[in-house]
Amino acid sequence: MTKIRTRYAPSPTGKMHVGNLRSALYEFLIAKHAGGDFMLRIEDTDQERFVEGATEIIYRTLEKTGLKHDEGPDKDGGFGPYVQSERMKTGIYMKYAKELIDKGEAYYCFCDKERLASLKTEIVEGKEIMIYDKHCLSLSKEEVEEKLAAGAPFVIRQNNPTEGTTTFHDELYGDITVNNSELDDMILIKSDGYPTYNFANVVDDHTMHITHVVRGNEYLSSSPKYTRLYEAFGWEVPVYVHLPLITDENHKKLSKRSGHSSFEDLLEQGFLTEAVVNYIALLGWSPEDNREIFTLDELIKEFDYHRISKSPAVFDIVKLKWMNGEYLKAMDLDAFYEMAKPYLAEALGEGFDVKKIAAMVKTRIEVFPDIAEQVDFFHTLPEYDAEMYTHKKMKTDAASSLTVLQEVLPILEAQEDYTNDALYQALLAYVEQKGCKNGYVMWPIRTAVSGKQMTPAGATEIMEILGKDESVRRIKKGIEKLKG
Repeated sequence: MTKIRTRYAPSPTGKMHVGNLRSALYEFLIAKHAGGDFMLRIEDTDQERFVEGATEIIYRTLEKTGLKHDEGPDKDGGFGPYVQSERMKTGIYMKYAKELIDKGEAYYCFCDKERLASLKTEIVEGKEIMIYDKHCLSLSKEEVEEKLAAGAPFVIRQNNPTEGTTTFHDELYGDITVNNSELDDMILIKSDGYPTYNFANVVDDHTMHITHVVRGNEYLSSSPKYTRLYEAFGWEVPVYVHLPLITDENHKKLSKRSGHSSFEDLLEQGFLTEAVVNYIALLGWSPEDNREIFTLDELIKEFDYHRISKSPAVFDIVKLKWMNGEYLKAMDLDAFYEMAKPYLAEALGEGFDVKKIAAMVKTRIEVFPDIAEQVDFFHTLPEYDAEMYTHKKMKTDAASSLTVLQEVLPILEAQEDYTNDALYQALLAYVEQKGCKNGYVMWPIRTAVSGKQMTPAGATEIMEILGKDESVRRIKKGIEKLKG
């Protein structure tokens, strides 16, 4: 059997979109699941869209996500160059385009902008597409040579038939047949001498021995033209795997306006790389069981591309946050602390046992920015309503809470050891003396020292962090509020 070879072939046009990262991930998993090779190729022939620094983003993203390429611009595997602009300098695209011209499968087109603007258009997938009328196909060999000798600008077009059908096979969609009358004579070589994305793709994939071409299903409509190019050359058509669209929660195509359309956006929002990779793997693919948490090595072992769905995948930010929270819970405390430190420092300022607070919030947040809301009360007691002291389950109200705070105040003022255990034992003795439940006492105290209904820790843990003076001050303020 032929060794499986896949390629990730991004264009350096900015941040890495979630859809691009999923393509890279699936290509990586398909290759690695079968013991094959995963290659990186940079497609920079569209000079107008090129963004400075975007190539570095591609390398950085692949490194962070663990999608290590076996070949690429920095790892020559014998099929280089791996950057299209460098491949172009070798003359490879023009050579193959001329081979198609000799076979009658392509032709020179000298039509100017004015003539092209006069041609009829069709609406294809919501876009207005100009349909070329094969005008220059009728030029004689002598006329073509005369124009070339005179330096007339030209493009090279694919010569697609206007009758009959073309059939190609996709691993997810099966056999797809289209009428050749629907196939436009797409440009292969542009007027600036650069190959088009479509043509360079076919030439590079064949010459680099790519066996599986994985891309978004927006390329399904172009696949008949790709297939005709392979057949025109007499080359074997690769295995096509067209991936489902990724939409937002409103079932619209995921866009930059969503704020979480790129890998870098998600990292900036406090998501873990491992959680993002895990989640993106499930955007269109599902394992045999209902399992959801996977390491990259586990994905390699489990991934079967035949289980990719044809239906659009919804990017659910709520689900991603849940998954990220699961990763945070499972994290080693020291590793969590190192990543949480900047967020804790910003929310708390100085003078707190930050590592102890990190341990408190670790299981209570979904993304790192959640830390601020969890811990801001340590720095400053927020304004709160006395109604918070009323809790049906704890059987507390304003009057009972006032009594509790007034009675525990001298205990807390006399207490020298402000560690969690010592404070808990002191208050437990009071609970036993009163003959009530723990919550009856702890709820008013926690409300007084935090000013919040939800906190990352109990009353005594909070007081240990605050220390004696601040804890007592807040208890007194609670008493004043309840009296008022």
